[in-house]
Amino acid sequence: MIHEGVDMGIGFVPDIIIDNKLILELKSIETLAEVHYKQLLTYLRLTKLKLGLLINFNVPLIKSGIHRIANNL
Repeated sequence: MIHEGVDMGIGFVPDIIIDNKLILELKSIETLAEVHYKQLLTYLRLTKLKLGLLINFNVPLIKSGIHRIANNL
């Protein structure tokens, strides 16, 4: 993964980066674990972006599966 000309390595693979402002991390699992939140926060810190959404599609209502993660806001 290369972000703004910097090679982030093979371990850094965010699902979607939108307009260098927002990271979307997509899951389809029964329950989100603490490690999923920390994974997104690590991606935000490495890219110096401020906002990310952790979205779990394996929920009855999608609005209950969307979690906003902020980096230094």
